[in-house]
Amino acid sequence: MLEMIPVLNAIRHAHRNLAAWMRPETRPVDLTFQPGRAWIRYEPLGVIGIIAPWNYPLLLSLSPLVDAIAAGNRVMIKPSELTPCFSKLLHKLISSHFDTTEITVVTGGLSTAREFARLPFDHLIFTGSTSIGREVMKAAAENLTPVTLELGGKSPAIVCADYSLEKAARSIAFGKFLNAGQTCIAPDYVLVPSNLCREFAEEVITRAQRAYPTIQENPDYSTIINERHRARLLDALAEAKAGGATLLTTTPESQQAAIAPTVVLGAPAGCSLLQDEIFGPVLPIVSYETLEEAFDFINERPKALALYCFSNEKITQNKVLERVSSGGVTINGTLLHIAQDGLPFGGVGPSGMGAYHGRDGFRRFSHVRSVYKVRMLNVFEQLGPPWGGLAKRVASLLKRR
Repeated sequence: MLEMIPVLNAIRHAHRNLAAWMRPETRPVDLTFQPGRAWIRYEPLGVIGIIAPWNYPLLLSLSPLVDAIAAGNRVMIKPSELTPCFSKLLHKLISSHFDTTEITVVTGGLSTAREFARLPFDHLIFTGSTSIGREVMKAAAENLTPVTLELGGKSPAIVCADYSLEKAARSIAFGKFLNAGQTCIAPDYVLVPSNLCREFAEEVITRAQRAYPTIQENPDYSTIINERHRARLLDALAEAKAGGATLLTTTPESQQAAIAPTVVLGAPAGCSLLQDEIFGPVLPIVSYETLEEAFDFINERPKALALYCFSNEKITQNKVLERVSSGGVTINGTLLHIAQDGLPFGGVGPSGMGAYHGRDGFRRFSHVRSVYKVRMLNVFEQLGPPWGGLAKRVASLLKRR
């Protein structure tokens, strides 16, 4: 549901619409340059590099691949070294269906990834953390390689007073605890009216308990990718608890391979849970008195990859969209904007640059080539030089238009 079906949908979407995307587009020609004709044509950039992360290794390798191939490019893919079994399988399957001059998969560790980013691609797309994104962009700059960076950040959710707590808790628990929170657009923290925080927290835990009645050895629930990330999350929880926060969890099993869904109330403002991207099944709840206070809290932080707003009132929805910037938005739900092939997916500011998916992905990996064709008469060649009275009169006329 989270990896294979979105890729299949992307392939179907491109197959249905590619002929229309590829058509040259006529552009208007100003009276000054008549008679003439102008149009743009979409051409392949060349070789596209894809650096994929470990959290959704299939989707985030093949989704940009679909767009790059639709645009007529050749592609090199570097999957994460943290998913070696998947990387080996992807290499095997790609090499058995495509010539290596069309698509190739490069496996290896960090040193291989660094060398990969330094290759003179015609475009490079990276999905991962903001810190690694800076390194990738720096490496690409040596070759003036343009980049698309899909990063992360602290994606907020705002629960407004008019919206059902039960429905909001269900959607947020769904989006947060899939893949144990290891999703770049998972809700990172939730802003809730102060008088509803405890009730909302308990409802989230209830929803998580229904979805994941057990944690360890549960095939529906993910473990944390490695010991370093598990220790990071446990340290963050311990820091918040030491600062006076209240922790609600579905089970007391958090010291084992998987960390149970956990909600944090009253986390200290300076703790890592409220400063750094969590990327795990831990959900801080932040109270607010007014929406303006909620906006200020979000806007004090770097722009996020996703924003979630829960309100039935269009005025409130529009106010949130106007006051808070983010890469993408789902209203009254979570995650679903990424699954829309008709919408571009990407970040803004520290959460990324550039966007792809569907037509926008086709254009991202295409060179938009401008063409102008002179017809019967080239007016400028007729005017001079040497510049005479006619040229002056025409120039004066054009300045007054």
